[in-house]
Amino acid sequence: MIAFRPDELKISADLAEAERVRAFLRERLRGLTVTEETELKLELSLHEIFVNIAMYAYPAGKGEVSVRLWSEDGTFYMEFRDTGIPFDPGEKAAPDLEEKIRRGQRGGYGIFLFKTLMDGYSFERRGDENVLRVFKKL
Repeated sequence: MIAFRPDELKISADLAEAERVRAFLRERLRGLTVTEETELKLELSLHEIFVNIAMYAYPAGKGEVSVRLWSEDGTFYMEFRDTGIPFDPGEKAAPDLEEKIRRGQRGGYGIFLFKTLMDGYSFERRGDENVLRVFKKL
């Protein structure tokens, strides 16, 4: 298993940058032994987290997000930092999927998805910064 030290992308928290963030992930996955299923789980989780930050972290205007990726000891890590409004995804209850589907409601699945697809996460508020770290065993 090849490991790599943290690599960071600082980018505008803007939906227009979503593909750039995904390309950053795909580039870092090259050379790692990762199944297609795991790669899809990582990419979907990264996408959902980035989109949530872009849509909700900065209601008063534009802001930035830092995405750090690294691999060590058979685990892939993704860390997201922003100075948007404080938000702990652990405090968000899981959606009632049957009810949402029955009502045809869109959205509200991002946090549920990354919690389901990844092996774990941690969140902390450091000063004025949200720090969300998620990981997946490879």
